[in-house]
Parts: sequence; C-alpha cells; structure tokens
Amino acid sequence: MESVQNIKQRFEIIGNDPKLNRAVEKAIQVAPTDISVLVVGESGVGKESIPKIIHSLSHRKHGKYIAVNCGAIPEGTIDSELFGHEKGSFTGATGARDGYFEVADGGTIFLDEVGELPLTTQVRLLRVLENGEFIKVGSSQVQKTNVRIVAATNVNMFDAIEKGKFREDLYYRLSTVEIALPPLRDRKEDIHLLFRKFASDFAHKYKMPAIKLDDDAVKYLLSYRWSGNIRQLRNAAEQISVLETKREISLQTLMSYLPQDGSHLPSVIKDKKSDDFSTERDILYKVLFDMKSDLNDLKKLTLELMKNGSKVQDINPSLIQKVYGKTEENAFFEEEPRMEMIPTNNEVEQEEFDDEGDDSNYLFAETVEEEEVLKLEQKEIELIKKSLERNKGKRKAAADELGISERTLYRKIKQFDL
Repeated sequence: MESVQNIKQRFEIIGNDPKLNRAVEKAIQVAPTDISVLVVGESGVGKESIPKIIHSLSHRKHGKYIAVNCGAIPEGTIDSELFGHEKGSFTGATGARDGYFEVADGGTIFLDEVGELPLTTQVRLLRVLENGEFIKVGSSQVQKTNVRIVAATNVNMFDAIEKGKFREDLYYRLSTVEIALPPLRDRKEDIHLLFRKFASDFAHKYKMPAIKLDDDAVKYLLSYRWSGNIRQLRNAAEQISVLETKREISLQTLMSYLPQDGSHLPSVIKDKKSDDFSTERDILYKVLFDMKSDLNDLKKLTLELMKNGSKVQDINPSLIQKVYGKTEENAFFEEEPRMEMIPTNNEVEQEEFDDEGDDSNYLFAETVEEEEVLKLEQKEIELIKKSLERNKGKRKAAADELGISERTLYRKIKQFDL
C-alpha cells in the first residue's frame, strides 16, 4: 500500500493538514474494495481528487473512469445520459445510445454533485447500487452492469433528505464510506503553501518571474475566509500573476483582488428557510404563468364578444375594470352611462318612516353579479359553438379563429360540456 505522502505527490495534492491526510488515507484504504464512497465538502475543496485516487489504486484501474457532473445535465436528459436510450424513445432520439453505466462496465463512475439528481433518477440509481441492474429509456429489457460508484456533494444531505429532495435509502447506499474534505479556512497552514505553488505554476506557464507576498499580505491571506476555497485561491493567484507588473505583492494590492464583502470574517449561518419549499415554489410559478396565459385568452375572447353585439348595459362596469384593467381597448365601457336606482315618490316618503330601507319598489333593480357572469358565459358558449360548427368540429382551426390556444379551447369545451 502506497503512503499518504506518495499519493499526494502523485496526484498533486498540496498541504499537510491532519484532516486532509485522513481523507487521503481513507481513500487509499477503501480503494481495493468495491464499496460505494461518498465524498463531502464545500465547493472548490478538490473533491474530484478522491475518486481518481480510489480508481487508480483499485483492481478496476485498467477499466474506464467516467466523471459525470449531475448538476450540469438537464433533468429531461439525465436518465438518457446515465442509462442510455432506445431509438424513438423520445423526441430527438434518432438512434439508440449507450449510457455511462453501460460504457463504464468494469470501471468506475464518479457522480459529482449527486445531490442535484432528480428523484426519478435516484430510484434508477438505487437499483444499480442494489443489484447492478438498469433499463434504458424506452426499453423494457433489463441490463446488468458492474461499476464502482463514487459520489460527491457539497450540500447537507440530511437537510436534503428532510426536505424530500433526496432519498434516504439512496444516501445510505452511497455513503457506505464517507470521506470529508475540510474547507480551506480550516487549513490555515496550507494556504500560503498553496498560493506559492500556484504562483510558481503560473510563472512557468506564462514565462515570467513568480509573485511573492510581503508579510502583511501573507497575514491577510491567512485571515481571509476563502468562501470559494482552493478554486478561489488559485484564481486570485493567476489574476495577480498576469496583471501585476511588480513581483512583490503588498497588502493593498492583494486586497484589491479579493472581494471586500466580509468574506474574510468568521462565517455567519444564514436562515435558509425560504429554500425549504423551492420545489413547491417552482410549481406555483408554473401554475400562475398558466393562469395568466388563460386569463389573457379569456380577455381576447370576451372582448371580441362584447364588441360584436353584446349590450354594455348587461355588464357591470366594475366587473369589466376588475377583469380587464383600465386600457384604451375597453375605455368605451366607461362612456356607457350606468342605470341608477331611482326611487318612486312613495318610496321617498316611506324612507322617512321606514328605517329598514326596503328597496323592493325601485324602478330598476340592480343586476346580480352572478347573472352578469352567466350572460358572459352564455355569449362565450354561443361563440364557441358557432366557431366549431363553421370549422366542422376542428378544434385547432376554431381556436385560431377565436384567438385562443387549443388547450384553452379544449378546457372550455370540457367546462361547458359542449
């Protein structure tokens, strides 16, 4: 078994932090086995190095190693990418395709950002972990695969399980062994070492002398929070190497390349309760957008209906303003005088003696809102019927004529039982 130091040199892992060494040691220990491994840690800590170590030290090292970023693949195609699909299984599937689990048979698959997998894909992945079986999209044939799965995530899996975003049974199958990589702020002794290594690499890459920090800049480098971890440190070293003409970097120069938003201060745990229902919020947004579209269609339909023969007196102006708003198209409704309730002389006399205000003898009774809505519906039904008759029952043609979507017309047909 190779030593931790040899493995770190081989995979260019910089640092002597005890937590980092322990993570590398665990990777070396589990490599000869086939058990599943879950690598956890913040974004930018170098989680991708662990599965490479495990694969290279395993009996699968001559097999394929495939790294998949689950968060970068759209939800609609992730199943096809992982498990493959048959020709014609969905729009655009012009030919059959082998998925990663079929291609990597006998090797290792690294599932990065596994916490972003959709729930339906999680069910398929659980089956692979349990018995090595999977089914291509659009197929009914069960296929077998022999792959080693190493997953990684930067999310709190227990929070994701509690919120219903990740299956608990899948978590325990993936995390037979859990390897945690510490954030850079917990490896203060390694920060300057890493910066010097990056500065040397970029000096060689861009053929220029390496940059060097003065004492004050080094102190600030160690006290900075580095929320982006090693990735942020590397980017800062590259920017300074390329843009600065002086090779000795002062505190002020270093600070100009780092965000001054308090990210170098101790972290504050923010309340993220608003994210608890992100899935439900997305669904609600979709419903609201659909309702808005349907309302626009209804506006067009009823506005045409009223322009082409409906009496304005039959419609409550306040209802029109509520539905349509105040626009140039329906401004003519305000010009129509609304009939007011005019009491008779007898009723005026009666009001002086009757405190109950009985209005049964008004010359014009106020139109009940339900009747107004009913009249609108009757006009709408009549218009839809005529359009369907003219187009011989063809819904698409009728919808185009009415200026609404075919889906809205179909809903109206079901609603009015036409």
